[in-house]
Parts: sequence; C-alpha cells; structure tokens
Amino acid sequence: MKKINILVIILVFVRAITTPVLAQNTKEKPNVVFILIDDMAWADVGYNGGAGGFYETPNIDAMATEGMVFNRFYPGGANCAPTRACIVSGMYTPRTKIYTPGGQAKGNPKDMRFHVPAKNRKGDEKSMDTRVEIDASVTSIAEVINTAGYVTSRIGKWHIGSDKQGFDESTQDGIDTSEKHYYNDKFATDRMAKAATEFMERNKENPFFLYFSLWDVHTPLVAKNEIVEKYKKKWENWPDKSKKWNPTYAAMIEVMDNSVGVLRAKLKALGLDKNTMVMVASDNGGPAGHSSNLPLRGAKGAMYEGGIRTPAVAVWPGQIQPGTSNDCPVTGVDFMPTLAEIVGAGLPKNQPVDGKSFVNLLKTGNDMKTRDIFWHYPLYLTGKKSTYGWPGDNVLPKYGTNEMIWRAVPSTTIMRGDWKLIYFYEYEKYELYNVAEDIGEQNDLSKSNPKMAGKLYKKLMKWVKETNADVPTKDNPDFTKE
Repeated sequence: MKKINILVIILVFVRAITTPVLAQNTKEKPNVVFILIDDMAWADVGYNGGAGGFYETPNIDAMATEGMVFNRFYPGGANCAPTRACIVSGMYTPRTKIYTPGGQAKGNPKDMRFHVPAKNRKGDEKSMDTRVEIDASVTSIAEVINTAGYVTSRIGKWHIGSDKQGFDESTQDGIDTSEKHYYNDKFATDRMAKAATEFMERNKENPFFLYFSLWDVHTPLVAKNEIVEKYKKKWENWPDKSKKWNPTYAAMIEVMDNSVGVLRAKLKALGLDKNTMVMVASDNGGPAGHSSNLPLRGAKGAMYEGGIRTPAVAVWPGQIQPGTSNDCPVTGVDFMPTLAEIVGAGLPKNQPVDGKSFVNLLKTGNDMKTRDIFWHYPLYLTGKKSTYGWPGDNVLPKYGTNEMIWRAVPSTTIMRGDWKLIYFYEYEKYELYNVAEDIGEQNDLSKSNPKMAGKLYKKLMKWVKETNADVPTKDNPDFTKE
C-alpha cells in the first residue's frame, strides 16, 4: 500500500513539473491585442521579402519566428473601410453596406458602364445603398468580448462612423477622438503606442482586448526626419536600383514596426506576455504608387491577390507553436468568432456571423474545413500607372475597350480552398485561378476548367441573393466609349 502511495506521489510530481504552459494558462482569461496596419503590402514585411531587405521589420519578423505566419490572410475588403466594418461586425460587406470610404465610386463617371454613386457626380447618391458608418444596432466585436468580463479599448484609426460600438475606451491616440489630421502626423504612432501601454498598465489585473489600429503606412508619406535620412543613406548604397524603394515609406514601416515592439515589450514588463495573444495584420494590399505587391497581381482596391492578401502573424505562448506557418485562407469576418472563443463569449443572436473561428488553426496548425469565402464590391475605383519600376494598379479595362484604367469594377469574388473566381458585372464574365499554383494570377482557367468555374459561379450567385448584395443594373447615361 505504501509503495502505491509513493508511486502516486511521484507521478503527480512529475506531471506537475512537466505540465505545459497551455494547461497552466487555462485558469486565467487570456488578453488579446490586435494590431491593424494601414495599407501595408504582403511583400513589405521582412519575412516575405521586405523589398529585398530595404524595408526593416525586426519586430514583426520576431513574431513570425516566435509564432505563426498566415500565408493566406485576407481582409474582408480591398480597402480600409469595409475591412474594418467586417472585423468589427463579423459580417460581410453586403450586410454592412460599407464598400469604400465615402461610399462612392472613384473615377471619371463617363468611364463607368453602370449608374452608381460616383464621387465626381452629384444627385445619384441614393442610386445604391452604400454607407459610410456601421449601424449602431450592430453587435460589435467589443460588445461580444465585453460579455466575458473584458475591458476593451480601440486606439487609432476607426473610419466607420461616430458610434463607438461598445468599446470601453475609444480614441485616436488616447487624447483626440477626431480623424482630421492623423495622416500627416509624424508622431501619431508614438502617441498611440504610449496610450496603448498606459491602457495595459491600468488594466494589468483585468483581462483586456486592445484593438490597435495604425494610421501608418497610409499616404501621405511622412516620417521623422532622422529615420528618413537613415533610409536615404541606405538607398545611396543600395546595389540594385532597378526598383526605386522610397526612403520615407521605409521610415514609416520602421516606425510602425517599432510600435509593435513597444506593445510587446510592455506586455513582457507587466508579466502578461505569456497570457496574451498578439496578432498583426494589414487592412488591404499596398498601393502601387510607392511599393510593390509582386509577385501578387494588382494592388489596394483590386480583387486580385495584390488587393486582398496581406501579411499576418500571431504569437500566443503555450498555445501557438513557434516558427509555424499555414496556407489556410483566413479572412476578416473570422475575427469575431475567433476572439469570442478565445475569451469564452457567446456570439450575437440578433445578426448573422459570417466568419468561422480559427482557434484550432492557431493551436494545432491544422487547416480549417474547406469553406467558401466572399468579397463584394459594386462600385468603381480608378487606377494609375507606376513610375517606380513595377506594374501600376490599373489592371482592368474600360468597358468595350482595351484601355486599362480601373483598379476595380463592380464584381463579386468567391474563394474555396485554392480556387478563386471573380465575376465582373462590368464585363459579364468571370475569371478562375488556382492561387496555390499561380500566386500571380496569370493563368485564367475558366475555359480549361469549366466545371469548377460553373460550380463556383453558382455558389457565388446564391450568396449574392442570400446577402441581398447591391448589384448595379441600371445603365449609366453618361457613359461613353470615347
């Protein structure tokens, strides 16, 4: 009997000293820090090439080493406003009706085949239900997390209306609540980081969710003089000048990356790092004007990969295995169900939740079950040529011509696993790509694989109907092919 007791004691002791952090952390509610970068291209981070090393992102690269890289992370939109609405609401764009900042097509109305709300044309704002603010009745990600006893804070860019959507704290930088001047402010990111560390300090005894939404690296290109000078000197000695990397943009990337380091350092100083999930992503692809999205096709605004695939990494000690990566498609509407599962909260009953939790993907690396992911954009977005040595973002033609003028035209996109189909209402046709085999989307397979194209198109149209997606049908009286 004594021998059995001794054996039991030994087994209990061995189990106690070998129990992984995963089990130790289950008694405490984990904190969540989500960092959203503005307009950073998939290839801008060091672990994806970083302009061949010209850009420097040591803090994000450290996260890639210490955690998980999402090779196929897709925001809910190809520009900032719909992406943010998808994150906050857990719903696709046809449900929020937020398709673009300002809610209007951008470009010359005479080039638009369909009659839609256009920035340069008055009187047709009501021709389609496009909105600039998320409805106050929407149950937000903050309101979901609040139900689990969390303190929630949003610091930085908001861009989806005046309603705070349930965040306990909601400011631009801990002080100002307006959005009028931050794009030109060289020190906004520093103030935001300071406000974030102060929030952590105040709530170190409470579980918290911090949504840290940067203004960097969006245009206009402005950065601290001393950091710009650093990259100007680096450019002078740069061996390959076939592509013109911008020193000011590089400086903005460094400032953004430094803020990631500041937040993670504060978590460690407070002893919270081992019980905090930190994730970094970008809100859309990079603009073609000052950086390159290659090898991806297109840029910010486009439904090609250059517009909707962005860098993303996550660190969560004891839960995410360091140095891992995955090729599973994850999208912006997945954040609400994912964070709800992490914090132990229920999902809204008053609205659809379009996303799926990727907690199991974080913890095990196992792919999520193959599912359909969607994007919808019923407007127009003008494109432009680039003078920096890489393709511009004018990837689509004016209807009935070969003149490449658009970044985006009215379209709906579906992705299922490696397959992606874009249906262009403008041209009444679709394009099919296998993005695993053809990351640059150079080979349209719609003709060679009509069975897959037809299957996805049928699913796409069913989703358009189910979500009551806005589809332009009225001809534009101002359209001209000249």
